[in-house]
Amino acid sequence: MPGACDGALVIDPLPADAPVLLVDDSPLPAGLDSRLREQLTFIVEIDRLKTVLRASPLAAADRRENDAEHSWHLAMMVPLLAEYADRPIDVGHTVQLVLVHDLVEVYAGDTPLYDAAARAGQEAREQAAADRLFALLPTDQGTRLRALWDEFEARATPEAMFAKALDRLQPVLLNWMAAGGTWRTYGATAAEVLHRTSAIGEASATLGTALRTIVTEAEQRGWTRTP
Repeated sequence: MPGACDGALVIDPLPADAPVLLVDDSPLPAGLDSRLREQLTFIVEIDRLKTVLRASPLAAADRRENDAEHSWHLAMMVPLLAEYADRPIDVGHTVQLVLVHDLVEVYAGDTPLYDAAARAGQEAREQAAADRLFALLPTDQGTRLRALWDEFEARATPEAMFAKALDRLQPVLLNWMAAGGTWRTYGATAAEVLHRTSAIGEASATLGTALRTIVTEAEQRGWTRTP
């Protein structure tokens, strides 16, 4: 399920043929080097990620997190939790994966992990968004970032598997801090939570055990739906 996030909100995706980039509202100076102009255009465009709200509640404030905050949180988790990866990982490469993994949602929108109807067509939406977004960069960099995004989606490398594991673990922590959070919002059972977050145990036995401990305790506290 490419890009599905625990408790993320679907936003209306930007139409694939929409002509307006953010920089069009205030065009960059004409004297800029063309390569640098493409890079800065991309950097400005991904500012949209800060507007993509997720249902996951913040632990530190009474509001929802956005996709940019989520990606930053994962980037911090990588070096902190890398020791628990079942297979050795390149920390720097894994950080790049988590920073890139949600960028396409600036156009495709975000999709709740527990909403089957919302997931319909998700892969096609995200592939189209990737085609459009990474094309804004110089070819070498666009190809590089697209390869990182594809790697994360395929989960075929130790780094991608661990990155996906953290992408699943982070909302679990936020839901715990919110006494159920989006588990309650979507009426998820403990079994459903464990199924949807199975990527955690697939990359790390230690984190998988921690997940089961957290979800079992949450179920006992009534924070998940009773089947």
